[in-house]
Amino acid sequence: MAAYDTRLTPELQAEATFLAILFFLLPPSNPLALSENPDPSFRFERNRMLYFPHGGEFVHQPIIPGLPDDLALRCLAKVSHGYHGALQTVSKSWRRLLSSSDYANYKAKHGWIGDWLFVLTERSDNHWIAYDPQADIWHPLPKIPMSHSHWQHSGFSCVCVSTCLLVIGGSYAPHDPALSHIKPLITNHVLQFDPFKKQWTTVASMRTPRSHFACSVISGKVYVAGGRNSSSSSGLKLAEVYDPLTDRSFRWEELPPMHHPQMDCLGLSYKGKLHVLNDLVGLADRNRSEVFNPLNSTWCIVEDTWPFSRAMQFSVQVIGDAQVYTVVDWGESLIKTRDNEKGDWYNVGSVPPIILSDHYRPVEAFGYGFAALKNKLYVLGGTALSYTIEMERNKTNVQAIKWLHPRMCILGRINFFMIKVVLLNEAKQRRL
Repeated sequence: MAAYDTRLTPELQAEATFLAILFFLLPPSNPLALSENPDPSFRFERNRMLYFPHGGEFVHQPIIPGLPDDLALRCLAKVSHGYHGALQTVSKSWRRLLSSSDYANYKAKHGWIGDWLFVLTERSDNHWIAYDPQADIWHPLPKIPMSHSHWQHSGFSCVCVSTCLLVIGGSYAPHDPALSHIKPLITNHVLQFDPFKKQWTTVASMRTPRSHFACSVISGKVYVAGGRNSSSSSGLKLAEVYDPLTDRSFRWEELPPMHHPQMDCLGLSYKGKLHVLNDLVGLADRNRSEVFNPLNSTWCIVEDTWPFSRAMQFSVQVIGDAQVYTVVDWGESLIKTRDNEKGDWYNVGSVPPIILSDHYRPVEAFGYGFAALKNKLYVLGGTALSYTIEMERNKTNVQAIKWLHPRMCILGRINFFMIKVVLLNEAKQRRL
């Protein structure tokens, strides 16, 4: 039988105290939804998880003392995932609940998963961190399990499917210049990070090892195409697809090959199709991209769709399913978007320069990342060159500065949107 223990243990006292904090962390619009009916689908799992043995009997411990469990669950589920590290320190029952697949499924069902930006830092141990825009917090991820963890990982692709991050393929090479004679190791391995379980796992490997390839997600499926490996010096035609949600065979399926090999290419999902852009886009005689239609599994060649060379250019980002943005670095970092009807590209602004207190003018950053998340574009990390002149010695000193402070600019034409420059500030990292 089940009994209710009304005594407040130290853990329950901590939970009650923490309840007040939750009201400040919850979104302002209808945070508790008191009028909504309890979720019956969670009731069985709730009973299974929150009854604990106590003196020979099973004693119910409420999630939050004084609140029905369904309402308490909604309180916790609406808190940004960025605060889970703090929430899990309140009690064992909260830690058990927040780490469960039932809790993750509950958040996903109600659309409360949230969005993160994942970043691979320049550290030699391939250290990943994640940014939670809702909480405005950076999180260090657990160390990624690799057989060559101290080799530089490059040429890989990373995508988010459902609630997980996938790191796909790429090549490994030693950091030490003395070992430059060692050929890079190109892999087909795929690693998955689950932010709820806080762990990396190995999932199905690609059929073909590849690096510097096109990759994108369409309708929950991961598509890869092109790239290069040790057996194909001119690039790959091969393509494949992986469905991590419904494919119980845990394997990649082969797709029809492209018309031409594509090496050092990028991929993007645009209007339900996979676009593969090669490194020679922008040259008059090679200005083509290949497009894969998942509905009929066919490739076609499209001319003059992407007029900018990838030289000195950042990745192309799609907001929604049709609005495309990119950064073109031709003397200045211009942010461009594409008119979907005319096909023309036009400027919407520029990446903000870096302001140094001891420098006579703003300086441009380079080597930063560019990503889209919902209706915002993010620029992450970067380096700037600081110039100092010694007049007596007629000497100019140049120093590379890793920029850590956030910058922000508001851009607008017909519709206003914000580009938030989020840089890697170690001081803002928190427990995951």
